[in-house]
Parts: sequence; C-alpha cells; structure tokens
Amino acid sequence: MPRAGAIKVEGTVVEVLKETLFRVELPNRHRFLAYVAGKAGAELVRLLPGDKVTVEMSPYDLSKGRISLDRDR
Repeated sequence: MPRAGAIKVEGTVVEVLKETLFRVELPNRHRFLAYVAGKAGAELVRLLPGDKVTVEMSPYDLSKGRISLDRDR
C-alpha cells in the first residue's frame, strides 16, 4: 500500500550500489538513490542495471526513493 502523499513513478535501475541501494533514472533523466522496501530487501532481491522498477518518492525530497516490488510482475 503506497504511503499517503507519495509520488509513484516508473524508473530504470542504472547502477547497483552497496547493500540494497540503487541509482534509478526516470524518463525525464532525473537520477536519484533508491532502496528496496520491506521484506523484499531482506530476501536479497536481484536487481540489475536496465531493470524497470516502480518507485515511491516523497514530494518533499526528490533525491531519494523507495523501490516497491510487485509480486505479479
């Protein structure tokens, strides 16, 4: 369930950083740091550069986001 007021966007993983951090790029070329949300991060989800992801961002800080994984994909 998305957080209240969160901006939900589609992006592409462009760089895998340490732990569960990723650099994601939006279609408008905006890049930011994102992490895997919830239990998905604990399950060691494998994301590679080029993977399409759904990201939730706070309208107050557009430099960070949270990757939400849909199980039906």
